[in-house]
Amino acid sequence: MRITRTLRLGIGAIAVALAAAACGGGSDAATTADHVRDGKLTIGIKFDQPGLGFREADGSYQGYDVEIAKYVASKLGVRPDGITFKETPSARRETMIMNGEVDFIVATYSITDARKEKVDFAGPYFVAGQALLVKKETTDITGVESLNGNKKLCSVKGSTPAQYVKDHYAKDVQLVELDTYSQCIEALRRGSVDVVTTDDIILAGFAGQASGELKLVGNTFTTEKYGIGLKKGDQETRNKINDAIEQMVADGSWQKAFEETIGPLRDSTLTPPAVDRY
Repeated sequence: MRITRTLRLGIGAIAVALAAAACGGGSDAATTADHVRDGKLTIGIKFDQPGLGFREADGSYQGYDVEIAKYVASKLGVRPDGITFKETPSARRETMIMNGEVDFIVATYSITDARKEKVDFAGPYFVAGQALLVKKETTDITGVESLNGNKKLCSVKGSTPAQYVKDHYAKDVQLVELDTYSQCIEALRRGSVDVVTTDDIILAGFAGQASGELKLVGNTFTTEKYGIGLKKGDQETRNKINDAIEQMVADGSWQKAFEETIGPLRDSTLTPPAVDRY
């Protein structure tokens, strides 16, 4: 059979596609250790959490999680200019780790048994507690037990705080799930929701940014251990990150970073958690 030029081109394109598929479909098959050797890391953070992970208008990144990430990267041998920060929405954190879109994630990422089935965690590097945020003039919401009368409660997709409140404290609360906490805060300011729930350290950052418009109410009612999420089975990187967290606590950088980014957190005492080398 005579093979035309068009057919030859088609066969060539198929061969290229098959070769790419054999190499992983063009995805980055390099490990975090490979990236470290190249002096580069892609680290997942939040872009919209004041005091924790926030992208400024000039493109710079500020916050406690950012400082944790930069310190850990330095101990792995990667300079600040070798870090690429990538936004990691709560609902996509495990997927982004498993797909190799990030080397690790430092983004108010609570360690849970369910998440540990998909990814590994270093840390914890901080222990927070779930709390409530309302408008300053609100008087009928004083804590989680007061969330009755079909109050509208906002949290983000892919996170668990709002459902936890409904399951354990206020069965008639109306759950509103948005993509980001900043959207919940805007809904609270507009009056579209009555209250926002997530960890106290996150809410404190938003309250501080709101110039007295918002306030935290009640006591914390969960324990949230923040870890650094990474690919499951990467024990080498996990051990090195755990070492870095312990060094950050020991040399005073952990407390310094918190005080410079978050500041006082209500009546909480700043006590570093013990790293869990499970």
